[in-house]
Amino acid sequence: MPTESRHRPHGSGNGTGRKGPRKLLIALLALVLAGTLGTGGWLLWGRGGGGSDASGKSQDPVAQGPLDVRETVERPPASINGKMAFRFSVDDMKPGEHVEMPGMWATDRILAKGINKTLVGMSIGIDAAPGDEKWRLALDGPICGYTRHVTGDNRTAVLFRANDWADEALCNQVAFVDLDDGRLVWEAKFPVSQAGPESADATGTDKDRPGVALAHGTVAVTWGGGTIGYDMKKGGTRWSTTTTAPCQDMGVAGGRGLIVREQCASGEDPLSAGTWRSTTYKLRKLDPATGKALWTYSLDQGVRDVQVPSVDPAVVAVSAGDSEVTDLISLDDQGHNRATISLRNGAYVAECLLTDYLLIDDCPTITVGKDQVFIRSKDQPEVPTWNWIIGFDLATGKTTKKFDSGRGALLYPVRMSGDQLLALRVSEDNIAPNSLVALEPSTDEEVPYLYFGLPYEARLMTMMEHNDIIVQNGRLFFGVKSAQVPTDAKTKQWMYLVLGIEGSAPQKS
Repeated sequence: MPTESRHRPHGSGNGTGRKGPRKLLIALLALVLAGTLGTGGWLLWGRGGGGSDASGKSQDPVAQGPLDVRETVERPPASINGKMAFRFSVDDMKPGEHVEMPGMWATDRILAKGINKTLVGMSIGIDAAPGDEKWRLALDGPICGYTRHVTGDNRTAVLFRANDWADEALCNQVAFVDLDDGRLVWEAKFPVSQAGPESADATGTDKDRPGVALAHGTVAVTWGGGTIGYDMKKGGTRWSTTTTAPCQDMGVAGGRGLIVREQCASGEDPLSAGTWRSTTYKLRKLDPATGKALWTYSLDQGVRDVQVPSVDPAVVAVSAGDSEVTDLISLDDQGHNRATISLRNGAYVAECLLTDYLLIDDCPTITVGKDQVFIRSKDQPEVPTWNWIIGFDLATGKTTKKFDSGRGALLYPVRMSGDQLLALRVSEDNIAPNSLVALEPSTDEEVPYLYFGLPYEARLMTMMEHNDIIVQNGRLFFGVKSAQVPTDAKTKQWMYLVLGIEGSAPQKS
């Protein structure tokens, strides 16, 4: 893993001293990057020469400034033959070693990754190992919160602990970072609150988890006792709000606006005190410029969990009496219920991740467009396996579009690209290639963007609940959220950390 220097990005090392398996893989990568195409390629799969022109219907990108949260519209690649665009791997992890890798972000030339208490940026187009970073930014302590969002000028925010005391350090600092050069734009310290509705409920170092999100011009941080909005440019406080017991601000979703999740404890039933049965949730939509609440939406008591896959249009994922998402609720501009989509019949799966990092908008298989929300069906038990993506109308809750994966494959929504839905088709038969496709809801058309194979060692990186999957600037990236070697492993382990795919021909200008 990379070494660290306090807040000082610097050039990469020369990566010397690597072991035998890596040398062989580097040689193989060189052939791939040189454009050696064919059906026998381990990371290549050809289906015809050039890219499809049928996908020109994707809308043009909306005008965005540097202070906006990035919303890019992908163009069809010049070639749908996939090749390796980037790899980041290690070959010296020891038995029992565990490394947290929170957050992954991509620009047109940099792939950035969080690694314990360090952010690293690597040039796309290389086979990278620790020491090959374009830049490295070491923080005072481990990363303890992050957002998946990036601004129009390629900046993002992470939270980090005050020092290296892993178990006792406070998660009370926020850093705003330029992903292109690794520059620390600014950092700020925010308060902490003890876990529980009142400070007397906490013991030792049990603290509320903070959350962070981006909206136009603002980096918002929730810290239990309230929410603070920082100015993106200089890091000064634009506004702050506070909560009073028995309520706490527990997470924030960003993008086109801000929604803060407020969690309140109820003492009405002493037998359920301290459990989810005694918890109620509220959602507050805030003006990013002022912190003023534009509306508040309250959920009934007994809801186990609430996530916010989209701020605008507002969509809420509710786990009512179950650990899985049971309902999707769309809200209007005033925070009123538009439609409720029930998932209780078990035919569909809407997944939001619950991790040690407080991201309330990390719902990898829920994709929200202007008028519809897309989720996947459960895997069908027939052999070969298959599934489909289904669309629901946000105004009525009724089903709209259905996109079939085809036999021997599974289809997962990834993100919107203008009016199109980008989806990942994972081959289950070890014969057909994997693919990234664009689905057009208005015409039911499917347009291939990339066909690609994956090496055996990377076969599990397509599992969306365990990995970061990003489509950006014509490339598809898979990145692990943590790396771990079993304690009973006999030798040091080599493993992929990030893998990137792109078209084999230059992107159209």
